[in-house]
Amino acid sequence: MGAGQDGRIVVGEDYVEEPQRLEGPLATLRRKKSLLLINRSPLARKIVLFNLMALVILVAGVLYLNPFRDSLVVQRERDLVAETHLVADVFEAYLATAEALDPVEVLANIRRPGGVRLYVLDVDGRIVADSRGIAGQVPPPVEGLSEGIGSSAITDFLNDVWSYVADRLQTRAPVSTESMDEKLRELAMGALDGVTRISSVGARPGAGFTVASPIFRGNEVVGVIAATASAAQIDALVRAEREQVLQMFVIALLVSIGLSLVLASTIANPLADLAAAAELGRQKNARKLSPDRIRIPDLTARPDEIGRLSGALRGMVAALYDRIETNEQFAADVAHEIKNPLSSLRSAVDTLRIAKKDEQKKKLLDVIEHDVRRLDRLVSDISNASRLDSELVKEEEEEFDLTKLLENIIGFQKEEAARKGVDFITDIPKEPIIISGLEGRLAQVFVNIISNAISFCEEGDAVRVWARRRENRVLVVVEDTGPGIPEEALSKIFKRFYSERPPGQFGNHSGLGLAISKQIVEAHGGAIWAENIRPTDADATSEPLGARFVVGLPI
Repeated sequence: MGAGQDGRIVVGEDYVEEPQRLEGPLATLRRKKSLLLINRSPLARKIVLFNLMALVILVAGVLYLNPFRDSLVVQRERDLVAETHLVADVFEAYLATAEALDPVEVLANIRRPGGVRLYVLDVDGRIVADSRGIAGQVPPPVEGLSEGIGSSAITDFLNDVWSYVADRLQTRAPVSTESMDEKLRELAMGALDGVTRISSVGARPGAGFTVASPIFRGNEVVGVIAATASAAQIDALVRAEREQVLQMFVIALLVSIGLSLVLASTIANPLADLAAAAELGRQKNARKLSPDRIRIPDLTARPDEIGRLSGALRGMVAALYDRIETNEQFAADVAHEIKNPLSSLRSAVDTLRIAKKDEQKKKLLDVIEHDVRRLDRLVSDISNASRLDSELVKEEEEEFDLTKLLENIIGFQKEEAARKGVDFITDIPKEPIIISGLEGRLAQVFVNIISNAISFCEEGDAVRVWARRRENRVLVVVEDTGPGIPEEALSKIFKRFYSERPPGQFGNHSGLGLAISKQIVEAHGGAIWAENIRPTDADATSEPLGARFVVGLPI
């Protein structure tokens, strides 16, 4: 979630971006792109297309499978069989009271259901009576019964389409009008064995049903009642059902398109903005288009992958600009630092040419030698510092014992302190402290800090190195009883080429040691800082008793 301009909380899925964050060329691209989202965004077209494909397949499947029509066909078959049995019972009742009967008269006295045609056939399969042309009894009206099902252009069109598709997919051959009589006779002859027969092609639009039921006199079959009915009413019901499905499909289609466009706008637009901002940075005329920094849209308030991508791109761009600025500043500092010994060398060489006394020449040669060594040391340190970033990335971190590393360094530094008459005090835990990192690089940090502490001490001073484990971190502290660090230098000593050395040590250090140490420690997820040791924390103006460097590393 994020906060809106008016202070309201904005749910991540509803958050798009703040329009005012798009400036300059990016805003122009957004205005052009927002006019025709579908036309300009392949991703938006895919989202809309895939959503519509699922909906169309669903509706097509409902119409093709059509379980509603199948259930109506089954019900209509059962109803027609029941109606045929009732008519056969009527004939059997007439035969029970009379030796002979007129089939036409009987059919005229029967209230026939609408849409049903009745035939009477003898035992030889000949049609002796046909309800067509016979004025039968009209069923009384039923109050509240629907008169019929309306039709519309949509249902007619859909029904024509469905009929066309069904005809193409129908595996059974259509029944022609010429073969109806023959089929009726075959069905009637089959019913002479005393079993009701039915022939149904009602699954196909426009077809119908035929039922043949025997007429008994006692146990003897004396004729057959055949009934035929069309599927017109079923087709009308199916058309109405399809129209409702189609109406829901149209509504769902519009809703799907609308939601797809909204979804596409919340996905495609931010991605397009991020891509456009990145593309502006690689164009040859990027400086003309945007003289300031390339601005990646801030979508980090979105709790989804686009928010993560925006944050990652913004972080990458910020790190890239920081690296560019750092390199530019580093190049300027390098030029400045190299210029000083070169100027001194030029001056010494020019003076050497006119010097006449051997003593003066010896002093000038000493200056030249000192400046050459200074340049050599400076170039070596600059080379190491410039390669440090890539080496920190390439080297593989391993687990190692920090206490063992400190003991090895202390053993070497004690000898240097002893030669200078400086007491060396250690307080390292006996138990191992296992950390993960680059052992050689961290050794470089501790050697640099300890040697700096020794260099600031005079005979009789002391250096103390101690380490403590604090929950998920370990602290390594180097203290000395030297002159301390000037207050104005506390915020500068970790900057490149800054050097605050004791008298007599000028030019012996490049000023990159602490800067490199800080870079190594921070690459390990740790921190390094410096402070003065004072007799009391309450008095910040009191003279320092020495300096303290603290290195904190994660365990």
